[in-house]
Amino acid sequence: MCGRKTLTRDMQSIIEELAVEDWEDPDNYLPSYNIAPTQTTPVLVQSGKRTVRPMRWGLIPYWAKNKSVGSKLINARSETITQKPSFQNLVPRSRCLVIADGYYEWKRESKGKQPYYIHSPEGNLLLMAGLWDTWIDPDAGPLHSYTIITKKADRTIVSLHHRMPVIIPHDDADTWIKTAKYSSYDALKLLETATVPLNTFAVSTAVNSPSYNKPECIQPLEPTEDQEVDQNNQLLP
Repeated sequence: MCGRKTLTRDMQSIIEELAVEDWEDPDNYLPSYNIAPTQTTPVLVQSGKRTVRPMRWGLIPYWAKNKSVGSKLINARSETITQKPSFQNLVPRSRCLVIADGYYEWKRESKGKQPYYIHSPEGNLLLMAGLWDTWIDPDAGPLHSYTIITKKADRTIVSLHHRMPVIIPHDDADTWIKTAKYSSYDALKLLETATVPLNTFAVSTAVNSPSYNKPECIQPLEPTEDQEVDQNNQLLP
């Protein structure tokens, strides 16, 4: 799954790496070391041109009676997105890429759950496959929201968790977001084949609190005297 992530890069570096042509509401963008569901973050869509659009994390289908449903739809399983009513109609027309530069996962260990930070070894942005929709808030108007698509974890992640977000290589971004050009078949096939290299390392349990949002969140954890780490800085039992 993916329940916490980061986007610590400045706006200009994101624009340059992703060839962004338009950024909606840029004045409200702030880098974050600890993004939690229900928060608003930048999402890449194709709206005539490559556009970054702020969206709330946690999909609120257009037909929902209220926005509380979004907290239950932060992730969507790749295996069932064409079957679930909340997602199936979005695959052909409302695909997006959720922009991150890392995410957190918690591993069950003898002393409790240990958080790990997962990121690109080259420092590249991670483009997480997503679906989005627009819900009309009776009081505030249109509200854009998204869900992150997950799959079975690959070898790098499986020791931490059995699920992981589908991360689309930069070269395949158009296949996912250009819904007018690439069919659902093309996009769903990409979900099966997409893979990017990832690194992981243990971090402080301070990230357990969504309100803790500092650079220390992504600093490798220094092992205590009775702990050892492997070559990827994963704590050994």
